[in-house]
Amino acid sequence: MSRIAIIGGHGKVALHLARDLSANGHQVTSLFRNPDHTADVEAAGAAAVVADVENLSTDEIAQKLAGQDAVVWSAGAGGGSAERTYAVDRDAAIRSMDAAKAAGVSRYVMVSYFGAGPDHGVPEDDGFYAYADAKAAADEYLRSSGLDWTILGPSALTLDPGTGKIETGPGVEGTQVSREDVALVAAAVLDRPATIGQTIEFNNGSVPVDAALDALKEQNS
Repeated sequence: MSRIAIIGGHGKVALHLARDLSANGHQVTSLFRNPDHTADVEAAGAAAVVADVENLSTDEIAQKLAGQDAVVWSAGAGGGSAERTYAVDRDAAIRSMDAAKAAGVSRYVMVSYFGAGPDHGVPEDDGFYAYADAKAAADEYLRSSGLDWTILGPSALTLDPGTGKIETGPGVEGTQVSREDVALVAAAVLDRPATIGQTIEFNNGSVPVDAALDALKEQNS
């Protein structure tokens, strides 16, 4: 049993993840900003912590993460202003990484997106640019943080029921993946130390999640 904190705990992926982890005996603590969402988070099996990480300092976030074994970042500004996108998806994410280190929590899983990175190719006049730029900065910071990181790059998210099957690995191009399956992948990488230091981009596919991740281990060994 592990103690796992999910930041952005009322998101659809996060709620699926809390259900998966708690059903498998883990202690889940979900951080989210709106107190009206407490019942939803608790119904998913997580301990609810109302915490607006956009406005918390590194030390304050570290206090929320004390005693955890792993952190999953599944928060996001959800569009809107570029200013808030940078404040959440870049700045708060980076503070959470520093907070994890300060709290002695070495395992960190970032939910990013397929194609994230400095070469994302999104034009500056595109409404998606701030998000792409913010995620690129956060992911790069995580890679150099010294944490035991895994970055997940799901393709376009759907509300379809989970299949438990994905495609990943060299040459895969982004299509789509259900949020429920993103949660399954996040839960699975937490159980796999071999995924530390990996960026895993994936779609829904034909290979069970566990087998797909184990195949990645073989490719990288």
